[in-house]
Amino acid sequence: MTSVQVKIQSFDPARPAPGSATSPVAASCTPELAVSPWNFDAGAPAYGPGSSMEDVAPAETPRQGVIPEEYRLADDAELHERICHAKERLGNDLVVLGHFYQRDEVIEHADFVGDSFQLANAALTRQDAKYIVFCGVHFMAETADILSRDDQAVVLPNLAAGCSMADMADSSSVEECWEQLMELYADEVDDGRAAVVPVTYMNSSAALKSFVGRNGGIVCTSSNAATVLEWAFERGRRVLFFPDQHLGRNTAKAMGVPLEAMPMWNPRLPLGGNDEQALHAAQVILWHGFCSVHKRFTVEQIDDARARYPEANVIVHPESPMEVVDAADSSGSTDFIRKAVAAATEPSVFAIGTEINMVNRLADEYPQHTIFCLDPVICPCSTMYRIHPGYLAWVLEELVAGRIVNRITVDAATTEHAKTALQRMLDAKP
Repeated sequence: MTSVQVKIQSFDPARPAPGSATSPVAASCTPELAVSPWNFDAGAPAYGPGSSMEDVAPAETPRQGVIPEEYRLADDAELHERICHAKERLGNDLVVLGHFYQRDEVIEHADFVGDSFQLANAALTRQDAKYIVFCGVHFMAETADILSRDDQAVVLPNLAAGCSMADMADSSSVEECWEQLMELYADEVDDGRAAVVPVTYMNSSAALKSFVGRNGGIVCTSSNAATVLEWAFERGRRVLFFPDQHLGRNTAKAMGVPLEAMPMWNPRLPLGGNDEQALHAAQVILWHGFCSVHKRFTVEQIDDARARYPEANVIVHPESPMEVVDAADSSGSTDFIRKAVAAATEPSVFAIGTEINMVNRLADEYPQHTIFCLDPVICPCSTMYRIHPGYLAWVLEELVAGRIVNRITVDAATTEHAKTALQRMLDAKP
């Protein structure tokens, strides 16, 4: 695991797209981005301002509640000082993990920066740490708890930092889907392979990781999805892939699976909205889920970028729609994107389709390149945006005082099967 060294710059909702005097000033997707997130934490379940603000949050979505006034009133400089002081007091008892999509004023306090699985594994390298503070979203903290020791406490600074994509595949809907598929495939000839193998993206709840572990399935990340699908096809006639339809479709299509063999499963409809013939002919059954950040990217945005910069290298995340991935020069995980920029030896132009905080950070870190986000409207991950330095200062100072707040725990039974699914992923080799 390697951490990314970054130049710190505060997030500005009105920041222009980097790289050209002719670049338009990037508008904000909502003026509420400038509002402190605790203003949203006392109301009904919601993802808050940003890309997924129009997604419906489940009734059981965790709510943070309002943190003490002193953290809400403190300015950036005071919060920075208090975080640094708390980290110094906690010393080796603490490790702070920061996801690529976090705001810079949080990232500057992270001991490790990376994607969700990189960070969960990074925590394992700090065996002396009593506290793992995960500046990310809920499913990431759950994964860290699954992989950590029982005597280590995983803390999420803001409980309202969930994931709209992960919430699109709840355990009851997936269980119902599985029951329907098992009934449908019950009469298939037994050739030694499973009728269907469940595969869940890392961006899913601990309950779903446990579900796939119990049912012969496996977890994947955006960087190893093809390897995982190969593993699944060796063991089953077809795959149920959730929650992100786009990662599943883009990966399977690149492996030669025809689009007509990838029906979509809508959990609100009988048989997911499919007929029995389509499901029998299926090779990959895609769940009706998506990332609200990456679905914003379009072919028109790529065309506009190439009109401005004919030499532009267009890189997008595989959670983007299929036509966007097809139009780009390459696609890959957040770490793939970072490494592609880092590997460029000559000044280059990169038009990138992923979350704005990461794109802006790359632009700051590599000023020799022209780097900008394909989407001219700044609309960060709504739930990552819920992590604010005020929450980080609060949870750290509570730890200094001997109190653990916002601890994320996964029960033993769920952990057992989720670990099985994660270990299968680790064992799967290209």
